[in-house]
Amino acid sequence: MTDVPPPSLPADGPALPGLEMVAKPAAGYRVLARKYRPQRFEDLIGQQAMVRTIGNAFATGRIPQAWVLTGVRGVGKTTTARILARALNYEAPGVAGPTIDLKAEGVHCRAIMESRHVDVIEIDAASHNGVADIRELTDNSRYRPVAARMKVYIVDEVHMLSTAAFNALLKTLEEPPEHVKFIFATTEIRKVPVTVLSRCQRFDLRRVEGATLVGHLAGICDKEAVTADPEALAVIARAAEGSVRDSLSLLDQAIAHGAGRIEAEAVRTMLGLADRARIIDLFQALMRGDIAGALAEFREQYDGGADPASILVDLADFTHLVTRVKIVPTVADDPALVEAERRGARELAGALAMRVLARAWQMLSKGVAEVNAHARPAQAAEMVLVRLAYAADMPTPDEALRKLSDLVSAGAAPAAPSGNGGNGARAQRFGGAQAATHAVATVAAPQTEAVGAPRLNAFEEVVALAASHRDILLKTQLETGVRLVAFQDGRLEIALAGASPTIITELGEKLKSWTGRRWVVTLSREGGGKTIAEQRQEEADQVREGIDANPVVRAVLERFPGAKIARVRHLAAAPATDTPPLADLPPLDDEGLDGLFAGPDDDDIQ
Repeated sequence: MTDVPPPSLPADGPALPGLEMVAKPAAGYRVLARKYRPQRFEDLIGQQAMVRTIGNAFATGRIPQAWVLTGVRGVGKTTTARILARALNYEAPGVAGPTIDLKAEGVHCRAIMESRHVDVIEIDAASHNGVADIRELTDNSRYRPVAARMKVYIVDEVHMLSTAAFNALLKTLEEPPEHVKFIFATTEIRKVPVTVLSRCQRFDLRRVEGATLVGHLAGICDKEAVTADPEALAVIARAAEGSVRDSLSLLDQAIAHGAGRIEAEAVRTMLGLADRARIIDLFQALMRGDIAGALAEFREQYDGGADPASILVDLADFTHLVTRVKIVPTVADDPALVEAERRGARELAGALAMRVLARAWQMLSKGVAEVNAHARPAQAAEMVLVRLAYAADMPTPDEALRKLSDLVSAGAAPAAPSGNGGNGARAQRFGGAQAATHAVATVAAPQTEAVGAPRLNAFEEVVALAASHRDILLKTQLETGVRLVAFQDGRLEIALAGASPTIITELGEKLKSWTGRRWVVTLSREGGGKTIAEQRQEEADQVREGIDANPVVRAVLERFPGAKIARVRHLAAAPATDTPPLADLPPLDDEGLDGLFAGPDDDDIQ
């Protein structure tokens, strides 16, 4: 049996019976990012300021010798460089010099835009970053262009050049031949030496706004005969983050994914994003403190293919949107927003306080980093949501202190705050250094007062109580570092005079323990009176001044030059005698002094 080769199909003939014709893919397919690359300055979107400056420079003949273009990925740096090279070398009937009017294709335009012109040299600085490469460039720059009007060097990712290569370029860059122009492009402008920047005209290419990008994508879909939902294009524009190239790449992928029809849900599935309406539902559950509902919603989105970090990023984005709408309500009119985002942002902006939004933003920002670094992102994201829901209805420290102060002023014991976080119960504690710092400390009141608990009528009794319990450190702080402002049994208002702020909480807890009832210890901003130590020192100074003024003491001090009063002791009251007081004694002369201090106790005199 001889193998018979299969019959060959004629090029244009009919198909043989039993054989199916398989459509071959179109050869040379160009992706949308290349197919719709701008060819003229008018095609650049979102860069009106740069186009206006360059147009005026060309119109007035003030064309610099070098430009540096900077911006994020995909905003048109290399494309702008090629359009500039085309404008510099534009040749067409009736055109005698550089121009930005590029409506008709010139002699060199196609070769320049396709990066194959002999006089427009594109250099990748990432792979040609040495001194030898720059030396070759500077040497070749001396020769006039072969076909075009000017020789243009486009150096992409110029920040990758070495320091020596930058230095080798400086002289030629500052004084290039009249037929040479330089165009640099970079995403890391801070890495370009200032000596290079000072020799160039700099343009910062902006991120393209969402609304502009949506309109650009819609126009391309019309040209490609593709049906696209506006919401789907908004999702693509948001995911592109202002990059035109990224948006076109995503659009290309979405067309393939949807077989020629682009729908929002299909795009979200393709990108691993959560539904914006469901993100709003999740955010609302978190702000209500509904932990169980929030976790259930998160798990449904996660099971549907949404990335945990992307969910938190979307929550942070929506938090930012609500905050902006709260400050500037017209932000909600952005056409790039879907209707659910507009409605939800307006409602939540009116319902949530700025402190809640700011706290949510901080927690989500830190949570995204935690999720990206964790081995189990879903679990890490759930813990972030638990923290966020738990803290949603918690008052800020200043609000809590204000409420406590109002309760204290009304004479009522503060009730324990509660929330509805998941199981409906939430404990909120305010104490320690935090309470001391914010000028109030409270200790929960016991239900019943201890039998025989002491009642204190003066601040000195508080000090004595600390001494009786051998709390020497607290006693010392009360004597030397605290000024009394107001006192009544169960309430104490003081000002600090060197004591640690933690004494507020510590004193309230210990008084409650020692007396068996609640004490409200308040830190006042007023100066208060003198400390106990200062009062004692003042009393001692007064006693010493009185003793110094006594004639007998003065006579003693004069009789013994160099003698001084070392200390003053208060003696117990002695039994009544016929001895007159010191003030009634007659003035003493030397003989009287000798008699007064004669005897076996002379050594006791100080």
